[in-house]
Amino acid sequence: MKGGFAAAALAALAGGVSAAHHRHGHDNLFAKRGNETGEICVPGCTTIWTTITGAPTLVPIATTTATLTNTSTTTVTFTEAHKTTVTAPPPPPVTTAVIVVPVPVPTPQPHTCPTPGTYTFSATTITVNQTTTVCRASSTQVPSGTHTVGGVTTVVKTATTVICPVATVATSGTVTTSTILQTTYVCPTPGTYTIAPHTTTVTEATVIVYPVPTSYNPGTYTAPQQVVTVTETDYVTYCPFTSVGLPTTSAAPAPAPQTTKVAPPPPPPASTAAPTSTQSQTPPAQSSVPASANPGGLTSNNDHFGITYTPYEASNGQCKPSSQVDSDIAELKAAGFTTVRVYSTDCHTLEYVGNACQKHGVDMIVGVFVKGSGCSYDSPDIKEQVDALAAWDKWSLVKLVVVGNEAIMNGFCSPQQLRGLITTVKSKCSQYTGPYTISETLNIWQRSDVSSAICDVVGVTGANIHPYFNSDVTPDSAGDFVAGQLELLSQICKGNEVINLECGWPTRGSCNGKACPGKTEQASAIKSMRAKTGSKTVFFSFEDDLWKEAGSCGCEQSWGAASSFQISVDINI
Repeated sequence: MKGGFAAAALAALAGGVSAAHHRHGHDNLFAKRGNETGEICVPGCTTIWTTITGAPTLVPIATTTATLTNTSTTTVTFTEAHKTTVTAPPPPPVTTAVIVVPVPVPTPQPHTCPTPGTYTFSATTITVNQTTTVCRASSTQVPSGTHTVGGVTTVVKTATTVICPVATVATSGTVTTSTILQTTYVCPTPGTYTIAPHTTTVTEATVIVYPVPTSYNPGTYTAPQQVVTVTETDYVTYCPFTSVGLPTTSAAPAPAPQTTKVAPPPPPPASTAAPTSTQSQTPPAQSSVPASANPGGLTSNNDHFGITYTPYEASNGQCKPSSQVDSDIAELKAAGFTTVRVYSTDCHTLEYVGNACQKHGVDMIVGVFVKGSGCSYDSPDIKEQVDALAAWDKWSLVKLVVVGNEAIMNGFCSPQQLRGLITTVKSKCSQYTGPYTISETLNIWQRSDVSSAICDVVGVTGANIHPYFNSDVTPDSAGDFVAGQLELLSQICKGNEVINLECGWPTRGSCNGKACPGKTEQASAIKSMRAKTGSKTVFFSFEDDLWKEAGSCGCEQSWGAASSFQISVDINI
């Protein structure tokens, strides 16, 4: 495996941030990768956690097994370091330890503000000279019991040997250190394998913190100067790095800077990665859908053009039967939606959703979902989706094809790689002659390397715009924020139609500044968005996703918007 491996320390990072842990088949699908490219340093809270040590293990999904054949550790030494303060059990008292984290790798920098006041943290720039894999902290909130988390999940089609970096932890006194190991496993049969997960038993509901391997490509990474005003004692803020070089790739999205405001009360301990959704932090503009946008075919004559739909049971993430999919699409049609957006082809999406849409007269936006396993047609999961689309016979329903959902933002694709994939999908799906786009946040589209690579191979500029993840937006001003984002989006690929591909408001969770979740708040936000941009917006989402983790914001399960459109949804738990 090319590139260097570094040993990194795993600290108890800021509360209110999390990387969702999904069951295989929905990896990162529709996960709100929060504020990863925002501009706020978020408040921190101390998390006390327990690690299980021992040799890496393989936990097969279903009935597959694997054999560990070789494990080696490679350490890369760096000349610069910064300190991270962590705590270790048992409390009370809480013992504080200082871990020195090897850099230069773009590890979020923690800063402790001991007393209320205004603090300025200087900008820091790091240059990574070779592809480097380090540990990054992730977490999940769990009930009492024994839980297995983390690890590297891979799908093999035939008996094969898998070589990959995995993260393990070791505790010495009060210091817990996470280390990258390069591990070789023999997978004797086809199947889905989770390599080197972490298992722990807790006696009450708590937050499990665990390491995940994260790779950084060569380039320059900057943590910009941050000015933070705090109102509480021992406030912890994290100033992550943003890449000015090539993208990162990781088992969980790497954190990025966020907006600085007067610190709100810290949320309950919930996570250690970046908040679970990303939107550019452009102030809301007081306007409606840009007049320059060509209405074309991606608009409706009412105030709710489309909605995202996934054929998964809300309670457990299992595939819905065709009869339930048909009933759901009928409900959406009756509520006035003209279009549904689907993200992938799994769970018989093309067959079940396509047949229902054809039956009830609903158009579709279809997609090729890109995970971290590759960004080309040669990647098995992408090939499977593209081949399914190429063999499909209902292209007359399709108004738009979306290749990748936040794939550049998450480091799964470089702009040039995504450009190549779009070109390949076009050649494979030649029977479709309509427009293509990608789905990224506005700040990604505003990068010159993205617009120069993508604009001339797409006919539509599509973005995911979530006002909840801007701390200055109240529910009743959500529509103005979205309209301002669409206006800026329309300036990127001149002449392209623009569309808001994913937009909603959660009903449960923590307040993000002025943006507070709730059923009343969702109704107000969606009313505002419908009034300002509804004819150009795909709302997120049809129903709650209880199979997801709640995430640091406590909101990840709670984006179901059916009730805001007078649709009644029953969830079997």
